[in-house]
Amino acid sequence: MREQYDVVIVGGAVMGACTAYWLASNPDFDGTVLVVERDPSYATASTALSASGIRVQFSNRANVEIGLFGHDFIRDFPDLMEVEGDRPSLGYHPGGYLFIANTDDQVRILRENHAVQRAAGAEVELWDADKLKWAFPHLNTEDVLLASYGLSGEGWFDNTGIMAGARRKARALGVDFVADEVVAIAREGNRVTGVTLKSGASVGAGTIVNAAGPRGGRVARMAGLDLPVEPRKRTLFVFDAAGTPEGTARVNDGRLPLMIDPTGVWCRPEGRFFIAGGVPENDLPPEYDDFDPDHPEWEEQIWPALAERSPNFEALKLVRFWAGHYDYNTFDQNGIVGRHPEVTNFIFQNGFSGHGLQQGPAVGRAVMELIAYGGYRSIDLSDMRFERIAEGRPFLEQAIV
Repeated sequence: MREQYDVVIVGGAVMGACTAYWLASNPDFDGTVLVVERDPSYATASTALSASGIRVQFSNRANVEIGLFGHDFIRDFPDLMEVEGDRPSLGYHPGGYLFIANTDDQVRILRENHAVQRAAGAEVELWDADKLKWAFPHLNTEDVLLASYGLSGEGWFDNTGIMAGARRKARALGVDFVADEVVAIAREGNRVTGVTLKSGASVGAGTIVNAAGPRGGRVARMAGLDLPVEPRKRTLFVFDAAGTPEGTARVNDGRLPLMIDPTGVWCRPEGRFFIAGGVPENDLPPEYDDFDPDHPEWEEQIWPALAERSPNFEALKLVRFWAGHYDYNTFDQNGIVGRHPEVTNFIFQNGFSGHGLQQGPAVGRAVMELIAYGGYRSIDLSDMRFERIAEGRPFLEQAIV
């Protein structure tokens, strides 16, 4: 580890690893890069504990384009991340996403979102209840007013694989990784100048990138900056359905999609099982080290909604469960990307509110562009800039899962 780096990235999960990869692979950038990760096991990283989905069904164009690029990145992953002949695959499952609406307001949102998605080039269809019942016969569609189904560009993949592959490639390209924790950030006027690590080491930095996930707000405060990002707990449940409906679909070779019920409860196939989750009724910030699953959610929220939506989900056996943290943006539940307007060598990539894994490849590339070129050259993420918070202008995302 050097005493000074051009770029210090705080956080080595998917955001930090992808940013490091894009910087190191860009021939126009010849700077030094250090990634600091507090937990090299990644046991409690949001990346490792996520449900590993990628989709294009969002309500604003930037997120749709991020999803489209992320899908291509996953497709090309073996080529991009090849190291000494090893070509890692992410085991991508093209299952699609299915949003179901049973209120007029939900219908309005689906139609508005669909217009944005189609304009951005996403292949998404709107179905009435009859088409939905034909495609997925196991579903109860009596209350359905409209459904939105992704024909391509959506599915799930190996969450730790994308992080590990980007990290290994970045290291092969010269990026330094250190298992340590940033405990202080030095600042002189309107510039950050370096970090102090828990080990006692001090490292100078030309630019600091905040890729600390749910701890992003805490890292920003070290630099004297306020960032509306805090953890939110999400419990995931894996269950077995004796009368599994997988294989009964009349689309996508019989594969079922990730279904988002109007209640907010979602589920998708997970091998021979299914995985499900939802938004807790009392969605309060947990302690940073609180990863205890919220067991009552299964009996009180998840199972009842699934049983109501499909008779195949009435008799279920819970197999396993775990909890992870979202890096939750309390302002508008959308990513915060870009330089601080005053402390311009401090860059945010925070607050993705559950979408960070799938958005890491595109956001990492965008942050690389800010550093290497001073502006975006691919997807314009200007609407995600930090300034919107001080200006009180939310950049809302209506398709939150």
